[in-house]
Parts: sequence; C-alpha cells; structure tokens
Amino acid sequence: MEAYIYDAIRTVRGKGNRKGAMVAITPTELATQTLVHLKEKHHLDTTLVDDVILGCVGQVMDQAANIAKTVAQQSKYGDHLCGVTLNRFCGSGLESINQAAAYIKSGYRDLIIAGGVESMSRVKMGSDGGGMFIDPAVAIPGHIVPQGISADLIASKYGYSRNDVDQFAYESQMRASKAEKDQRFKSRISVKDINGISVLNNDENVRPSTTIEGLAKLNPSFAMMGAMAGFDAVAIDRYPEVEEINHVHHAGNSSAIVDGAAITLVGNKEMGQKMGLKPRFKIKAASIHGTDPTIMLTGIGPASLKALKQAGMIPTDIDLYEINEAFAGVVIKAMDDIGIDHSIVNVNGGAIALGHPLGATGCMLTGTLMDELERRNLNTGLITLCIGGGMGIATIIERV
Repeated sequence: MEAYIYDAIRTVRGKGNRKGAMVAITPTELATQTLVHLKEKHHLDTTLVDDVILGCVGQVMDQAANIAKTVAQQSKYGDHLCGVTLNRFCGSGLESINQAAAYIKSGYRDLIIAGGVESMSRVKMGSDGGGMFIDPAVAIPGHIVPQGISADLIASKYGYSRNDVDQFAYESQMRASKAEKDQRFKSRISVKDINGISVLNNDENVRPSTTIEGLAKLNPSFAMMGAMAGFDAVAIDRYPEVEEINHVHHAGNSSAIVDGAAITLVGNKEMGQKMGLKPRFKIKAASIHGTDPTIMLTGIGPASLKALKQAGMIPTDIDLYEINEAFAGVVIKAMDDIGIDHSIVNVNGGAIALGHPLGATGCMLTGTLMDELERRNLNTGLITLCIGGGMGIATIIERV
C-alpha cells in the first residue's frame, strides 16, 4: 500500500523573541490555524481523519500535555480525533510524516494529519532540560558539546573557512528574498489574532539587505563558550587530529530562531477518492542514521544515502534537495557527503534566512519542496535534517 501526501500547509515564520510579530499567538493556536485552513480549503469531511501527529521539541509550558491532542480538540474536527506529540529534536516535523506514512503503508490508519509546531518566542530552546545536556554522567563520557561547537568542529575538521560559510549564508538570504518577491511559497498562510486580524503575512526573518561585508563584521557566536566553558577542549579530546577549533559560525550564518507550525495530509488511495482529492506526492523512502554525538551534525549525508539506497536511487536521480540550514557548515558538509551541487539545494533559501522552528521545520521543508517541484514541473525531491545528539533523517517524495 502506498502513502500519499494530499496537501501541505504552513504558517508564516515569526521571529522567535519578545519582539516577534507572533509572540502573542500560542503554539496551540498556530497549529490550529493550519488545521482549520486545511478543513476550509478542501471542505474536508473531518470524520475521515484518524489521527494528528505533531513534532514538538520543547514540550513544556505552552507546548506541554500532548499539544497534538490539544490542537485536535481545538480545531473542532470532532471528538473522535486523536493526537500524539513526538520529539526527534530538529527532525521531529519530518519524523511525523514518516510515522504517518508507516501507519498508512501498514494499513493501521487511513488518513493522518502530520506536521509540527514550535513557538520559540514563548518556549525557549532548552526549556525542557534533559540528561544529555545537564547530567555529567551522560555528558562527560559522551563528549557532549553544544551544537554551535559541533558546527565549528565540522568547519575546522573539513576545512570550511569563514568566507565559505558567509558566502553560503548570503546565498540563502538572496534566494529567500527572490522566492518571497516571486511569491513561490504557495503552501504558506498568514497568522491571525483572536479577532481574525492578520498579524503576519510574510516570513519575518528574511533580510534582503544582507551583504558579505556585513556578515564578515559579525563576531563568532561560540568562541567564548568554547574557550571559557572548555567545550573546545572536549571536542579536540574526541578529535585530536583537529589542533584548534576555528569558530566561523555566528548569528548570520546559523539558523534563525522563529515561531511556526506546519502540517501535511497523508493518506491511502481510497481516502483520496472519498475526499475527492488527487494526491500530490508519494512518500517513496524514509530513513534515519546515528552519528558520533560530539560532531553531532553529520548525519544528513548517511541518512540521505540510506534513503536513496532504500528507493533504488542515486543522488543524481533527485531533482531538488531541501537540507535544513542549521548551520552553514553543516549543509556544505552534507553536500560534499552526498555529492551534489548547491544549485539544486535549498533553491528558495533555507533556515538561515527563513528560520528553524524546531519541531515544525521538517514538515515546512516538505511543503516548500512540493511547491517548487510542481512549479518547475519536476518529479523527485529529498528532504533531510541534521539532529541534535548525533542523528540524521531523510525522506524522498515523488510527484504523482
């Protein structure tokens, strides 16, 4: 049995701080607006939907107590609708789609809403704590370091210069600016307040005025942390071939902290016929791959190659790639590992420009890729993200 994606919807992305346009919008409301839009857009018979699977990383405060079920209830799809919230860190939004596909393929479910939500202005990154980061019995033997140190370790080990990562970041901003100007984000909806008034219509973090010269003036974000807290020494102890950590990443070439939500409608063929909807894409393959937790962010390449092998494909069979821009050096390393050119990667910019709402990003990338493949009349795409703790995730979709 095949698993099809019938539609994808995402909110705009607002800056994830107290000055962001969406700070007053709860994460429940963010995700609920995507479900309501889906229902109204397709005049959806909501009794057909079995479950809601949402990725969410910071499952505390506004995002606690199974936000997926809260959203299912708030969306007024009906009391029958269940919800489950999952956390595979940055891969959560894509993991939700992969789990939905597995349910559909197994025959255990017929129609699922899968996606993710993260309000980083309301629930700060790291608010949920966790043994991996705060328990010395776990962190010390695991050589656990913050992700920014891992990104700088990748740049140091594989020879990516400050100019390399700044050039990549500049290109992300330029591509996102052009995509915005050309109105390419077809799956995107504005976010409204309690009175139905729009509070944000565009992705708030895109900076078309970005220059290479401006990026070059920004101070490295993780140099002091690496030296004063001793994380550089921890990384070098694990990778003694690296004599010194070259701190090249900063706020301008790392993913922006933002709020946002996204969903996909995943189902079997019979459900499409009942809804009167034609499937847009088929989920062809999905994979995960673990990596060393110190360097942490190198799982994209192995996970992508594993998915390609699963699908009986090679990298050149993929028309377009969406690789989450957690840090510029991470994507450069991923492109080297897979053996692909930047010309087919993140063609409408990525998280450096648009932002990375943790639990929602993987689903957002899926919708962006679907829109662009259709716009260019292409067929196959691969979505992939690095994941904290040392993991990677990848999914291949094929146009129907």
